[in-house]
Amino acid sequence: MTDLPVLYSFRRCPYAMRARLALMVSGTTCTIREVKLSNKPEALLEASAKATVPVLVTTSGEVVDESISIMRLALARNDPEGWLERQDHDLIEANDGPFKHHLNRYKYSNRHDCDPLPHRAAAMEMLRALETRLEQQAHLSGEKRGLTDMAIMPFIRQFAATDREWFVSQNLPQLHTWLADHTGSPLFQSIMPRLAPWAEGDPEITFA
Repeated sequence: MTDLPVLYSFRRCPYAMRARLALMVSGTTCTIREVKLSNKPEALLEASAKATVPVLVTTSGEVVDESISIMRLALARNDPEGWLERQDHDLIEANDGPFKHHLNRYKYSNRHDCDPLPHRAAAMEMLRALETRLEQQAHLSGEKRGLTDMAIMPFIRQFAATDREWFVSQNLPQLHTWLADHTGSPLFQSIMPRLAPWAEGDPEITFA
C-alpha cells in the first residue's frame, strides 16, 4: 500500500508518453520513476515480469503494465475532456499492430536486419489513411481530441523524428498540422520533463 500510485516510465517511449498523457489529463497524481532501460531497477522487475515501461502500481498494489490499460484506468476515474467517448478501437489496434511493426523496422533496421524503406512505405500508406480522415475532421476522434489521438500520436511523432527532413517533405498537410498541434500543446509539454534515472533510495518525484 502506498500513498500515491507509482509510475515507471521512460521519457521517449511512445507507450509511456500516452500513459502519462492520460494520467495528466485525468488529474491523477502519482510518483514517477524514470527508468534507464539498460539498467532497470529491481523494483520494476519485481512489479512486472514484462519489465517494460510503462508500469503503474496503484495504491492498493495492483500492477497495470499495458499502456492502453493505464490510459483507460485513469480516464475511468476522471475524464474531464471525454476522451473515452472518442476512441476508435480498430484504429488503435492498427497502430499498435501493423504500424508499430513497420515503424520498428524503419527506425531500427539494423536491429531487425532489414531494409527500412519497404517498411517506411508500408507505414506511409497507413498515414495517408489518417490524412484522409483528418481532411474531414480536426482530430482522429472527431472535432475534439480524444483517446484515439492520444494513443496514436506518440508513435507518429516517433515515425516523423526518424528522418524529419524527409517526413516534412511528404504531402500530408493535415497530419503535419495535427501532429504539430498535439506535440506543441501545453498538455504534451507538461508530460515531457527530463528526469534522471531513478534508483532505490532516491527522493520520490511527484507527477501531477
